Amino acid sequence: MYNLRHFLERRGYYVCSRLADSLGMRTKNVRIFFIYATFATVGLSFFIYLTLAFWLKLKDLIYTKRTSVFDI
Repeated sequence: MYNLRHFLERRGYYVCSRLADSLGMRTKNVRIFFIYATFATVGLSFFIYLTLAFWLKLKDLIYTKRTSVFDI
């Protein structure tokens, strides 16, 4: 059970923390918003959350920081 919790905290909540950092908000408030929005819209915001996770992962793959010129 601990491994599942650790996996979800490391991978699943990363979207909320990145979104909160870019908006200048607290991570806790963004997580609470997604929880309430999921209950209010009967799961629609969960699909938005997954879309954001996919988009952030894709953005990270495209815009990787290279340490030197020779990494190309």
